[in-house]
Amino acid sequence: MKLWILAVGNKMPSWVEEAFGEYAKRMPREARIELVEIKPEKRAGGKTVEQMQEAEMTRILAALPAGANHVMLDERGGEMTTLELAGSMKAWLQDGRDVAFVIGGADGLHPALRQRAGKLWSLSRLTMPHGLVRVLLAEQLYRAMSVIQNHPYHRE
Repeated sequence: MKLWILAVGNKMPSWVEEAFGEYAKRMPREARIELVEIKPEKRAGGKTVEQMQEAEMTRILAALPAGANHVMLDERGGEMTTLELAGSMKAWLQDGRDVAFVIGGADGLHPALRQRAGKLWSLSRLTMPHGLVRVLLAEQLYRAMSVIQNHPYHRE
């Protein structure tokens, strides 16, 4: 199984790339993380939020791996504990399909993307910088795998 992270945004600070890379390299072979950066829509020309979301949605849909489970990260989604995430990861591993986690742009995800999600997940009710979301997501995926593998990284 491959864990795809499709993230709207590019040109992240070096600390984001370093921290993300650290957790991605720790992942076991059976659950590798692949980051795909989606070009954000330019905030110019008086475009509406809807137009911005639609343009980014088109890019996201083009990048979504075929046959993957879709998990959309959105502030309106449900929250999970680490152990609940580990349970979902275990089920995804048994299913054998890839999982695509989608991080929207500055204006969030288009409603049509949220509707097509297999899971709508909120990492927090707080508004966070998109670079930090990448790092937090990679760390939580690593932590969930450590729970599944009985590795001492996670402590209850």
